[in-house]
Amino acid sequence: MINVLSVDVEEYYHGREFEAAVPEAQRPSLPSRVEASVDRVLELLTQRDVRATFFVVGRLAADHPGMVQRIVAQGHELACHGHEHELVFRQSPQEFRDDVTRAKALLEDLSGEPVVGYRAPNFSIGAEQDWAYDILLENGFLYDSSSYPILHDRYGTPGDPRFPYEVRRSGESRLLEFPVGTARFAGINFPIGGGGYFRLLPFEWTRRGIMRVNGRERQPVMFYFHPWELDPDQPRPPMPWHHRMRHFVNLERMESKLHQLLQCIRFAPARHVLDTVTP
Repeated sequence: MINVLSVDVEEYYHGREFEAAVPEAQRPSLPSRVEASVDRVLELLTQRDVRATFFVVGRLAADHPGMVQRIVAQGHELACHGHEHELVFRQSPQEFRDDVTRAKALLEDLSGEPVVGYRAPNFSIGAEQDWAYDILLENGFLYDSSSYPILHDRYGTPGDPRFPYEVRRSGESRLLEFPVGTARFAGINFPIGGGGYFRLLPFEWTRRGIMRVNGRERQPVMFYFHPWELDPDQPRPPMPWHHRMRHFVNLERMESKLHQLLQCIRFAPARHVLDTVTP
């Protein structure tokens, strides 16, 4: 079973914890570290001969075009993470349309390839933002990966399907949803799809969870992480203890854990895996 490896390309200060700790007017003065972090990820994937899907923030692509071109040149899929990394529930439908249209066009100009995948910052498409799927379909996206069917204080829709499904259709065009990975025990969805949970929980939690879904349910898992999670030297402004834990816990161990994961689990870009799945 081949799973999806995805990378959300954003700066360390795009995290909600930094948003709370550093005023918006001061964030532009923070040093950029995204390009070095992405190069570290690319080196890791080259060592393991793995291809991934990179969901890239449009503004970062504009500021670091060489970074985007290196991602594509090494055989990875380029996908969209919005232009401003603005949460969808903070936008009107027209603002969201302008944001994704701008980001998609920019990424396609830089890569010379169609961009057909989207992920909302912080999985911020909720029930009240259902209109976002129509806009994605209008703009030629083929799949979205903004659903995380877990119980969480900031995002998550535990009742949503756990595996790829059709979320919109218009004539012959359709938009698929590829949720972030969960394993189900005792009627509850548990996170095995990466992010902070991968840093916080024991490695075997993720490995066994993915293998359980692959083996028992015969379904692929969507796994994600951020380049800044491989950067333990990033700035550490004062913030509440629970924010520090969420953002900084086990950054120094993340790269070795990813090495372990790529050794024992098979991964490929989202478009490749979706070609093998019938929702």
